[in-house]
Amino acid sequence: MEKISVIVSCYNEEEALPLFYEEIIKVAKEMNKKVDFEFLFVNDGSKDKTLEILRSLAKKDKRVRYISFSRNFGKEAAMYAGLENSTGDYVTLMDADLQDPPALLPEMFDLIKNDGYDSVGTRRVTRKGEPPIRSFFARCFYKIINKMSKVEMVDGARDYRLMTRQVVDSIISLKEYNRYSKGLFSFVGFETKWLEYENVERVAGETKWSFWKLFKYAIEGIVAFTTAPLTLAALLGLIMCAISFLAIIFVFVRALIFGDPVSGWPSTICIILFVGGVQLLCMGIMGEYLAKNYLETKRRPIYIVKETEKDNYNKK
Repeated sequence: MEKISVIVSCYNEEEALPLFYEEIIKVAKEMNKKVDFEFLFVNDGSKDKTLEILRSLAKKDKRVRYISFSRNFGKEAAMYAGLENSTGDYVTLMDADLQDPPALLPEMFDLIKNDGYDSVGTRRVTRKGEPPIRSFFARCFYKIINKMSKVEMVDGARDYRLMTRQVVDSIISLKEYNRYSKGLFSFVGFETKWLEYENVERVAGETKWSFWKLFKYAIEGIVAFTTAPLTLAALLGLIMCAISFLAIIFVFVRALIFGDPVSGWPSTICIILFVGGVQLLCMGIMGEYLAKNYLETKRRPIYIVKETEKDNYNKK
């Protein structure tokens, strides 16, 4: 039989893991006549009892595999590790907090098998339970990046999707260190069907995504998939040069006609601060791209593995 690899990124999910395992097992039993399963959990440097729970699950269920990192490398690294180590004919990415409903998996599988899609993704049509300010900025981000980038980013899209092995291999072939998976999924192409559902709140624990972390993640996405900010920086420089040239002509003509050189310390300081701010902004934009290029050239590993279920078996 064909096999589905369920990849679950975990960071301090000791409360949610037992509940998630219970739900995914129900789905696996429902689909056991169609397909086999493997459950690949990636422990992203958790500081709670997540690893102990994974060891226990691996001992009682041979379908459970896990990869434990040497430290926290981030969700992007965890998803990449899962994709790289998965063995299924189909691969799905899920969160352990059950915000990605496992009950959608049978429908996703049928759409690929019967309708010929290469990938089935999920997107939230509501952001119920999220702070309004966070939802507002999220929508703004998708509008901005879709205007800047040639790769389409779907508003409300989750990392939760079911993919064929061909799609997974294409994503794995992209070895970049600074990863933004939502963009990479779109970049590789293939025919994708979107399933819409209402937002589901976490079943247990607390979100690991603060507003600041989401902001930095948004910057990662913009830098990874468009050079429009560099063009904007150049355009700002050109505009400031034009304004400065016109201002020089105005001062010169006014001095010739009225014999009154322009004076005013406050206005001068404001202009200096404004121009200095624009310069720092443009330097910051260029610095961000330079920093990403610097990290790529180091060619450091995306993740480092400390332990897997095979080590757990050897300890018996």
